[in-house]
Amino acid sequence: MKKKAPEIETVATNRKARHDYEILEVFEAGIVLEGPEVKSLRLKQVQLAQSFARAEKDGVYLYGMHIQPYAFNTIKELDPLRTRKLLLNGQEIKKITKAASIKGAAIVPLEVYFKKGWAKVALALARGKKAPDKHEAKKKKDIDRELRRDFKEKFKG
Repeated sequence: MKKKAPEIETVATNRKARHDYEILEVFEAGIVLEGPEVKSLRLKQVQLAQSFARAEKDGVYLYGMHIQPYAFNTIKELDPLRTRKLLLNGQEIKKITKAASIKGAAIVPLEVYFKKGWAKVALALARGKKAPDKHEAKKKKDIDRELRRDFKEKFKG
């Protein structure tokens, strides 16, 4: 019997992160959430734009991820911007902590998704890009687009 690939349902992506940062390494982490937050995530009511992660002495925490309060919540009200703990193994925490201590390094969430029913976040060890690097990346992207367009027209038919 063949195994099926794990179903991944993307909830939110941080497109600006790939623009502003050079991605060095990506980790997958679980998120500690309350019940109503999971329901809001399933409805894709989350924003990663201003979020970042920080390694602390007892783990890695995600700051600034806005999860809109669930409309039919009957439990206590939750702060939409509260700090959320990320679930990683010990080796990953040590590696992230060590890499984040380097000047210019950051821990940035790239996307939030569900994998086999569990909420996950893709974390990236990243280094900030400077303005010339951003311009160079944009030029390269434009050139690639032109080449694809020319190739498509040339071999049309």
